[in-house]
Amino acid sequence: MARFILPDDKIPTAWFNIMPHLPEPVDPPLHPATREPVGPDDLSPLFPMALIGQEVSTDPWIDIPGEVLDILRLWRPTPLVRASRLEAALGTPARIYYKDESVSPAGSHKPNTAVPQAFYNSAEGTTRLTTETGAGQWGTALSFACTQFDIECKVYMVRASYNQKPYRRIMMEVWGSEVVPSPVDDPESPGSLGAAISDAVRDAASREDTHYSLGSVLNHVLLHQTVIGLEAKEQLGLAGEAKPDVVLGSCGGGSNLGGIAFPFVPDDSIRLVAAEPSSCPTLTEGKFDYDFGDVAGMTPLLPMYTLGHDFMPPSIHAGGLRYHGDSPIISKLVRDGRMEAVAYPQGKVFDAAVQFANTDGKLPAPETAHAIRAAIDEALAAKELGEEKVILFNYSGHGHLDLSAYDDYNNGRLIDA
Repeated sequence: MARFILPDDKIPTAWFNIMPHLPEPVDPPLHPATREPVGPDDLSPLFPMALIGQEVSTDPWIDIPGEVLDILRLWRPTPLVRASRLEAALGTPARIYYKDESVSPAGSHKPNTAVPQAFYNSAEGTTRLTTETGAGQWGTALSFACTQFDIECKVYMVRASYNQKPYRRIMMEVWGSEVVPSPVDDPESPGSLGAAISDAVRDAASREDTHYSLGSVLNHVLLHQTVIGLEAKEQLGLAGEAKPDVVLGSCGGGSNLGGIAFPFVPDDSIRLVAAEPSSCPTLTEGKFDYDFGDVAGMTPLLPMYTLGHDFMPPSIHAGGLRYHGDSPIISKLVRDGRMEAVAYPQGKVFDAAVQFANTDGKLPAPETAHAIRAAIDEALAAKELGEEKVILFNYSGHGHLDLSAYDDYNNGRLIDA
């Protein structure tokens, strides 16, 4: 195993904007009532103007504010690691690298956007944020970020994950957030990210001091995550690699996948792959259409692959991937053929997670394990063909607070959905 570390002064100082690199613009979001394209005034009750501007910006680079960089430096740059022990176990000629985003305070990639979102809201005078969270990675990240800017935070946590992952709730509460199970009006429902978004948006819209914050899907969120891929490009050079052959990421809404993949989009020779759960197969079985981001139909309609905004996925352990839709940019890349998508049942995902834990020693989050499954399959395909392939995936978060999922796997209770 080899780790490739960038010096502290090599942290990216600007985000990579993929919008100018798309052959044609992404279709605009539509107002839920009028079905006309939304404007800044339509979004201002929920988001600060700086983020609304980033949502539609065509500038190739967007500077990262110094106040944001000061906090990102608590854990960035993150390591690039070669998974040589996994390579040996697989007997593959492929070289497998992963970007270790689990070293952040919240244990995942999510603070990369939580910190700038909290900063821009604070700069505009917002003193309270609401949000939703599935497995809890986003909720913990925003809770951490809000403490940095003295912002109150309320998290609506999908009830299935609220019950499965109590320690994530405790983390949020340690950082001062109020956490409630969602949907708030149906205590018998396992909940979904779409329902939790409805709860959080409804809350934010009812108070003048409150904005809403989203951890995935929207353009500005994926923009902030591009620090991952920008660092990875530099680190692959340190490892002696010209470029990867394939870049992989798990995909629920698209934030960690976009973060590692977008800086590689301009090079058509690099394959990009999204790995999703077969129980919530948005990209592989969904329909490309305008749909609401939430169950109640309060959010703008987005052009994306969707299973329908009222879709209720099974209560799999990868709560962060239980979303009916996907990022419009990710959806466009898949629709245009620039990105591929694969779907895996929960059992095969945990097989990969346990193999990775036993070779490379790290216990991945169930969401992250989807990317590991895809990386292993790519490495096995390279073995079959006798090809030396460079595989890069995003290790988007650790599974230290997901031990109940591994307990279910170890004891044969895991539903192979």
